[in-house]
Amino acid sequence: MNVRRRHISTAALTAVAALGFGTLTACSSDNAAAGDTDTFDVVASFYPMAFLAERIGGEHVHVTSLTQPGQEPHDLEISARQTAQLEEADAALYLKGLQPSVDEAIGQSPIATKIDAAELTALEEHGTEAGHGEEHGDGHEDEDEHGHEDEQAHEDEHGHDHEGGDPHIWLDPVKYAEVAEGVGKAFQKADPDHAADYRKNTATLVKDLEALDEKFRTGLANRTTDVFVTSHAAFGYLAERYGLTEEAISGLDPDTEPSGARVKELQKIAKDDGVTTVFYETLVSDKTAKTLAGDTGLKTDVLDPVEGITDHSRGEDYFQVMEANLTALRTALGAR
Repeated sequence: MNVRRRHISTAALTAVAALGFGTLTACSSDNAAAGDTDTFDVVASFYPMAFLAERIGGEHVHVTSLTQPGQEPHDLEISARQTAQLEEADAALYLKGLQPSVDEAIGQSPIATKIDAAELTALEEHGTEAGHGEEHGDGHEDEDEHGHEDEQAHEDEHGHDHEGGDPHIWLDPVKYAEVAEGVGKAFQKADPDHAADYRKNTATLVKDLEALDEKFRTGLANRTTDVFVTSHAAFGYLAERYGLTEEAISGLDPDTEPSGARVKELQKIAKDDGVTTVFYETLVSDKTAKTLAGDTGLKTDVLDPVEGITDHSRGEDYFQVMEANLTALRTALGAR
């Protein structure tokens, strides 16, 4: 499919040779690099984008992820090898605002089809507290009942630019379905020979996401508390969708250390709102979450932001891990 394969520059080839093999992981069963097949070559920024490309593209696409399994996507720095592979791809699928080095590399690349998932659904502002205040009308839009202001989702101390809003849209099945529909249309336009299959695959994926949404709605309908505590603010969209309130130890960046005041505040929230569990995730340190839980006599459990699938994930793909998240939330929230 890729007609630019033979035109890669000598400089790019030199950079690849100097770096050697091995910084990219293919998300398909084939580990060939982008540009090495006759299929529609898609470079995806990280797992949720790669998953969409694989499900929608099916047998017609070869998907390569810039983020390896187990790698924290917020921390990705693009290598010269990856830049060269971007030049060879037919399409790039990414989420602007999550990985600055990816945004820059794709922006500077000559790739014909650039699909920004952030433009396919509406992004919102979330901070350490996110949930049902704005959407469900409980009046806590700017300041919640515990008196702390919701942090704005702007560029953090690590340089991650979230000025366009919270990027964690894939954790809301409804928003993820909106993105899937946009990706499907982009694939149809870029590779019209297989448009019918892309359209069919997109419809199937959207139907599966609608079923997942219904599982969350029914599974969380009868609960004893709305509040859950997480290690970082990845679940704001999910919280809003199902009428919950996420209280995060850190903000949108998982590496941000919480202040002592924030830790004390969370201890009070846990007591006041009947919180039973502090959630941590698989790709970042669980130290702060377990310390908070130990200090407050709470349990700990995993709530996976599905930023990558590893041997430690509670499932082999997006749907399995999200259903494991639902099970964990039901237990923590006292759902019946």
